[in-house]
Amino acid sequence: MAQVQRMSRLLVKTLRDDPADAETLSHKLLVRAGYVRRNAAGIWSWLPLGKKVLDNVSRVVREEMDAIGAQEVLLPALLPKEPYEASARWEEYGDLLFRLKDRKGGEYLLGPTHEEIFTLVVKDQVSSYKDLPVMLYQIQTKYRDEARPRSGVLRGREFQMKDSYSFDTTDEGLAESYRLHREAYQKIFARLGLDYRIVSAVSGAMGGSASEEFLAPAAAGEDTFVDCPHCDYAANTEAVTFALTPVEGAEHPAVEELDTPGTPTIESLAELLGVPASATLKNLLVKVDGEIVAVGVPGNREVDLGKLGEHLAPAVVELVTAEDFEGRPDLVRGYVGPQGLEKVRYLADPRIAPGTSWITGANKQDTHARNVVCGRDFEVDQYLDVVVVEEGDPCPKCGTGLKLDRAIEIGHIFQLGRKYADTFQLDVLGQNGKPVRVTMGSYGIGVSRAVAALAEQHADEQGLYWPKEIAPADVHVVAAGKALQTELALDVSEKLAAAGVRVLVDERPGVSPGVKFTDAELIGVPQILVAGRRAAEGVVELKDRRTGEREELTVEEAIARLSA
Repeated sequence: MAQVQRMSRLLVKTLRDDPADAETLSHKLLVRAGYVRRNAAGIWSWLPLGKKVLDNVSRVVREEMDAIGAQEVLLPALLPKEPYEASARWEEYGDLLFRLKDRKGGEYLLGPTHEEIFTLVVKDQVSSYKDLPVMLYQIQTKYRDEARPRSGVLRGREFQMKDSYSFDTTDEGLAESYRLHREAYQKIFARLGLDYRIVSAVSGAMGGSASEEFLAPAAAGEDTFVDCPHCDYAANTEAVTFALTPVEGAEHPAVEELDTPGTPTIESLAELLGVPASATLKNLLVKVDGEIVAVGVPGNREVDLGKLGEHLAPAVVELVTAEDFEGRPDLVRGYVGPQGLEKVRYLADPRIAPGTSWITGANKQDTHARNVVCGRDFEVDQYLDVVVVEEGDPCPKCGTGLKLDRAIEIGHIFQLGRKYADTFQLDVLGQNGKPVRVTMGSYGIGVSRAVAALAEQHADEQGLYWPKEIAPADVHVVAAGKALQTELALDVSEKLAAAGVRVLVDERPGVSPGVKFTDAELIGVPQILVAGRRAAEGVVELKDRRTGEREELTVEEAIARLSA
């Protein structure tokens, strides 16, 4: 028998107006409908309705993880410094880590992710190849000291996450564990009712090789991804690549210096010379672990500092400042060119291919150079895809112009390989009696983030409309107000519960029918059953919250329909 939850006893306070600080749809509606309340920046309380939705998401995740043979554990959120120091992430995470000391001066952190701890657990518990493969997971509170927590539970400093890890003795075994997780994620997000895309991604601070993200398209999304309208290519913008295609056989004039006073920017240079910005070469100076490095891109494109940082991780990438030019006469601010740079490493986007000719700085004040050819007049030390991806850029697979869209990251899977196994010397005894280094996978789902993504995708002007699998109830029974209507509403609710239907019933005395109907639309239970004007006849109105379709049914028909 399911439970009947009465609105008169439910801790819920709905709001008619959006919170003043709310920017995203999910933030507005989850607060207005009484699912969550803010305690501090990035810190949220889950109220009874919200906790039900959060638990339902967790239940679906658990069921599908258990189905692939993963075993649930629960590791601490308060973690010692030493494992993260050993993996170098104590420093790499920087200000994102919540760090603290105990009364004896011992250093700890609040876990942002648990690769190190899971590795040590398996090292302690597993000694032979016969014990593998094994997949472990937890649903745990994670912590990240976000500089600008925003968008409600979408980007918090404390959040719920499912993280799982696979341990295998071979790369083939890792590929199989990765496949199992990938398929489980597809089932999870389908059951949750999320519209999602699987895109190629970069591993970032997690490390590893193969990496894919699961993205839920939404206007509030903080991730930008591309997809090809012609083929199946889709990727996070940080993972988009551009083919290096050398230009061969072209004849180029000799380098010509040009007097270009007052043109330290691409825009001013292009205007003076009457050329498109795409004919110029932009050279951005950055510091990589303190070393000044030049990054070359076409003048009409911008350097994506996020992509650059991912490529060069774990090194720290910063923009140069005016002080960095002091004592460096070889670096002329606003007029830097790659030709003649002797003490600066030169990185470039693949569009700066051998054989391409550019207008760029001449390393002299108020002077540029024309006909500067890559491969003839300068060399590129390393090619990296570092430009900001734009709508219409060619698809790496078929060449068709790509489309850009916004999305919320709801899941991420990695083939970590042996990064953490090497750090902690995670070996098992192999079939031949010799030690074998274990290889790992890491797989995450943002559980609380999935709730926000669902709210973004399942809402209209009236409020939320949850998919049945994760809704706080199956049906919201509304008593229009009179005693007979309330009596019928409660009777129907008990009969539905006896049939296994989860019921939320609004029998609040002294609350107008209009307020009850507005709250039912806002809260978003999939079906709304109204005991109204025909209650004396034993007739109720059933409304589909998502489609708005209404139908009058007898009580018996309504119970049969909803319990089917």
